[in-house]
Amino acid sequence: MEEVNQTSSVSEFILLGLSSRPEDQKPLFILFLTVYLVTIIGNLLIILAIHSDPQLQTPMYFFLSFLSFTDICFTTTIIPRMLVNFLSEKTISYAGCLTQMYFIYALANTDSCLLVVMAFDRYVAICDPFHYVTTMNHRRCVLLVAFSCSLPHLHSLLHTLLLNHLTFCDSNVIHHFFCDINPLLKLSCSSTFVNEIMIMSEGSVVLVTPFLCITFSYMRIFITVLKIPSTAGKRKAFSTCGSHLTVVTLFYGSIFYVYLQPLSTYTVRDRVATLAYTVLSSLLNPFIYSLRNKDMEKGLRKLMARRKSKPEPLGSCS
Repeated sequence: MEEVNQTSSVSEFILLGLSSRPEDQKPLFILFLTVYLVTIIGNLLIILAIHSDPQLQTPMYFFLSFLSFTDICFTTTIIPRMLVNFLSEKTISYAGCLTQMYFIYALANTDSCLLVVMAFDRYVAICDPFHYVTTMNHRRCVLLVAFSCSLPHLHSLLHTLLLNHLTFCDSNVIHHFFCDINPLLKLSCSSTFVNEIMIMSEGSVVLVTPFLCITFSYMRIFITVLKIPSTAGKRKAFSTCGSHLTVVTLFYGSIFYVYLQPLSTYTVRDRVATLAYTVLSSLLNPFIYSLRNKDMEKGLRKLMARRKSKPEPLGSCS
């Protein structure tokens, strides 16, 4: 009998998705197509409003525009593949699976880094307002964004290369709606010890460090805000942080639930929880930042009013 010991023994994977029942596929297709369109339109409106309104040309909204752009890319790596699987065969090539996993982890960690940068921006604005302009100058903002977008790719590349060295020779059915690392490790018929060690060590550092930085920033912010004598001043300071805190809670809460646990305990509940940070977070971000932020709400209204008042092109005269 020929011994199979190469990763190429599996040329494709089957993504079971959220449901394997045929009657669920069309309703799920309509639901996630709607979610995808709302996500893209919502985040595009945020970007357009920020870049068209001079009052939103501040570091906080500069970072928010990149967060919205990242959310568009992040969602696009997941939902279009889901839509194809709902209406056709649920297969994805081996190379396609690793590519999807690479970009999902790179973009998810970019989101994480940008949330840290936004927390730092709020920390400087509230705790050191007199040096805010010099500390958060344009050059530093660009460097922070560049760092946030480049470092996650190294993390993603590490885990993708480690996964590529595993052997897949038995089942090729992934019990998930995208190529996630935990269900892929469960399919491997070779030792995943190194992969699991790296997830629990390097992976945990990459996940927990940004969260700790955000927590430290908000501890300092809360201490500073409590020292403000007026209630109106406290309310104004907290209002600038409310949207960001809501996004952080949704994003990190679901990630910690899914990934900071042993591989053996991975279940269907984790598949559903993954929807929170992969799909729900990107969908809700535009609503959270527009409904809980008066400046952003005004910027969107100006954008809509500008489009409505745009003059119609004059027809040619004969």
